[in-house]
Amino acid sequence: MLVSLPTSISPSNDSEEAFTALRSTISTDNGTVLPFKIPDFKIGTLDALVQQADDLAKLESSCEAVVAKVGDSLRTLLEGDEEKISQQKTVNDKPADHYLRTFSWNKVKYRADKPLAELIDSLQKELVSIDNDVKSKYNQYNQVKTNLTTLQRKQTGNLSTKSLTPVVNPSLLIQDSDYLETHLVVVPTNVKKDFLKRYETISPMVVPRSSVEVAKDEEFTLFAVTTFKKHSAEFQHKCREMKWTPRDYKYVEGGKEEERKEVERVAKDERKIWGEALRLGRTGWSESVMIWIHVLTLRVFVETVLRYGLPLEFVCGLTTPKLAKKAKASLDSTYSYLGGNAFGRDKKGRVAKDDSTLSSDMAAAGVGGHGGEGSEYTAYVYYEFEII
Repeated sequence: MLVSLPTSISPSNDSEEAFTALRSTISTDNGTVLPFKIPDFKIGTLDALVQQADDLAKLESSCEAVVAKVGDSLRTLLEGDEEKISQQKTVNDKPADHYLRTFSWNKVKYRADKPLAELIDSLQKELVSIDNDVKSKYNQYNQVKTNLTTLQRKQTGNLSTKSLTPVVNPSLLIQDSDYLETHLVVVPTNVKKDFLKRYETISPMVVPRSSVEVAKDEEFTLFAVTTFKKHSAEFQHKCREMKWTPRDYKYVEGGKEEERKEVERVAKDERKIWGEALRLGRTGWSESVMIWIHVLTLRVFVETVLRYGLPLEFVCGLTTPKLAKKAKASLDSTYSYLGGNAFGRDKKGRVAKDDSTLSSDMAAAGVGGHGGEGSEYTAYVYYEFEII
């Protein structure tokens, strides 16, 4: 979590002493506190700052959502292998916590002398671009994967779904007649006898004794049956009524080899696009985490100005609490006085832990708490987040 406190928490108003006070508030048993440097951004009007606080709260929610979505894409691509997923979830090829501990505002990409509105707009556009790029590539991968699965199913499925090219001998088919047509019908093997007894009479003009058993598997038997063309549609319709499956098939010379090449081509495409999606997912996760932390930095700055006023004298610490509730309770008890009369108090003068009226009032006013809109109000600037 990120915590910002005014330097007035130390008697001398010294920033180093203030940071030491913050660090001592969270004991080493409860977590660690590291300095978190925030640049001196350009401060606009009060109205602009209030609007920017709201915009940043929404943008941070979007950052968290994009990081989660990209993470889900990586999880799918790597089939849930947590070890491989963690290897891809890095920021500039290093663990995310390393990036946080050594965070430095990217002054080249986001010049601190620019207006806050420009910085927010730039970060938002980058986030949308990353989200769209990763989503587009992931959808492309899903499409080619679906195509490959369909082709493979045609090679390995049962007779009701698989390709008939390697199964049917073309000599069984009547191909150049103006009047006759061969139909291929898949019949559940357990009703094979019923089919042989009835197929000649289900529609007019079925050639008697024309059925030929072409192939069979564990579930189905494939028959070839000849009818006159003008009654083909009726024959197929009646077959479906009988729960027999007519298969569309047209012999193409060299079709077997073509199908094999098609499977190989699509499999090659699938491997290529999988690699592209993985690389883009890795990069997208890294960049969206960096954007998230820059947005959080701006949130802390804007909220600090709104909360503590000018001149701007504050310290900011990155805390990695082992026991989050204890660390938060320690901060609350030590710095509740910063809320002045904002908090309800009990008979002994202690801050009331549950002041629902205050929380709703602060949420309605758009003043941030630790987790964005509508969250708990604290007497100091505090944002809790988790990168997973």
